Amino acid sequence: MRTLVFATNNKHKLEEVQALIGDKFQLKTLEEIGCMDDIPETGDTFRANASQKSRYIWDRFQIDCFSDDSGLEVDALNGEPGVYSARYSGSRDSEENLQLVMSKMKGIGNRSARFKCVISIILDGKEYLFEGSAEGEITDERSGSAGFGYDPIFKPQGYDVSFAEMSAEEKNAISHRARAVGKLVEFLNQQ
Repeated sequence: MRTLVFATNNKHKLEEVQALIGDKFQLKTLEEIGCMDDIPETGDTFRANASQKSRYIWDRFQIDCFSDDSGLEVDALNGEPGVYSARYSGSRDSEENLQLVMSKMKGIGNRSARFKCVISIILDGKEYLFEGSAEGEITDERSGSAGFGYDPIFKPQGYDVSFAEMSAEEKNAISHRARAVGKLVEFLNQQ
């Protein structure tokens, strides 16, 4: 079994990705390798942030690792919150972030949005990038209690329920992260 460091402290992400990867790979957390640093995310794209995080771990620990950056892009908000999804309201409070999107979307007809995810993996010092997205729309009201972040107000294309109303298995079959991780796993299986 191959070990990879997943450069995150987000337990929800770790659980989602481990479920998608299965038992072919063992994921280690930053804490498990002794990294307690607040890894910078200063890029202006998901790609730049994902790359910055995995490069940070590789440069300091010389360990095969991957990171992701993901977020919500709302067309009527010119792509916001985008790379600022986790801190859109000025804090890392997911409820405040969700409420800000809902308030900005009041009365707006164009509800189209997408979740995007970019994964950067560094193996033996070489970087590879994988992307995934899930198209959908912002709902008028929140619904569901599963998931995290903006899940209660995002209804994926072709579904009548929000991400937060889906089981983990249902969401993991169609989410932006699932699509990016699927590409990552396919790549790793060829190594």
